[in-house]
Amino acid sequence: MNRRWVLVARPEGLPRATDFAWQEEAIPTPGPGEVLVRSIYLSLDPAMRGWMSHDTYIPAVELGAVMRGGAIGVVEASNHPGFAVGDQVQGMLGWQTHCVVDGRALLKLPELPVPLGARFGLLGHIGFTAYFGLLDIGAPKEGETLVVSAAAGAVGSLVGQIGKLKGCRVVGIAGSDSKCEWLTKDLGFDAAINYKTENLHKALKAHCPKGIDVYFENVGGKTLETVLNHMNLFGRIPVCGMISGYNNTEATPGPNNLFQLIVKRLKMQGFLVTDYMPRATEAVKDLVGWYGAGKLQYRLDITEGLENAPTAFLKLFDGSNQGKVVVQAGPEN
Repeated sequence: MNRRWVLVARPEGLPRATDFAWQEEAIPTPGPGEVLVRSIYLSLDPAMRGWMSHDTYIPAVELGAVMRGGAIGVVEASNHPGFAVGDQVQGMLGWQTHCVVDGRALLKLPELPVPLGARFGLLGHIGFTAYFGLLDIGAPKEGETLVVSAAAGAVGSLVGQIGKLKGCRVVGIAGSDSKCEWLTKDLGFDAAINYKTENLHKALKAHCPKGIDVYFENVGGKTLETVLNHMNLFGRIPVCGMISGYNNTEATPGPNNLFQLIVKRLKMQGFLVTDYMPRATEAVKDLVGWYGAGKLQYRLDITEGLENAPTAFLKLFDGSNQGKVVVQAGPEN
């Protein structure tokens, strides 16, 4: 049987388990040019909150349709010449155990000296977001100060480590003492701030005595407003996400100090990882190389069983996750 979650309601505020419905059906049969894939790891990402509610850079998920999501899987049947049974692949397979997909929409995973889970924790949309967002837009220079919000998350934890590799002083912002300890003791951040228990303005002043040159933005809201006051002239702000506002039911005012963009001649630029997919090999070479040399770590926050996907999804919004949130839908072999 194919087991799947379909979207049945548009969330208002924080997503709820009742926004999804569990279904079981016969495993579909691939047609001409199609491939049957059994899912292994399902990636859960903050962007899914937008997909549930409204059109963004892609259309919203239709009610009654399988919830959209990227996954890694193994080919079980193929009517496409580019794929054979047993191939490991990646694509938008959705929140389901089995998926029939047009072979043109699949990526056959090349052999690399990394665990399969690293395709989400180190590489793929997570690793490429961190790599290109920081290096292309943030353009860090040796000796500069880099601040990362949501620093204990999948992207933020990689951003900070890459910043250290580029010679920056790196300060992370996270939501618990255990996360801050992980950032400084295991990942090599110079300092970490628990925004829930510390005054962010005072902490940034203490840990960034020379100001902030690059701010990797994952949160938005008051965090962005506070950081803007500490930015240096010609600072750069790659905008990856603004998760603090994803579940708001009413429009909230933006930072009241955007004039700092003019005064300090700041560069603030949003981006999508898809912008950089043609350059993926650049990131793979460096990320795999750093990982192999013991200079880069990643952490997977794994929930076993597709039936637990809605619960695991909420980790992204209550701050209980540490590292990349994935659901293991089935065995690797």
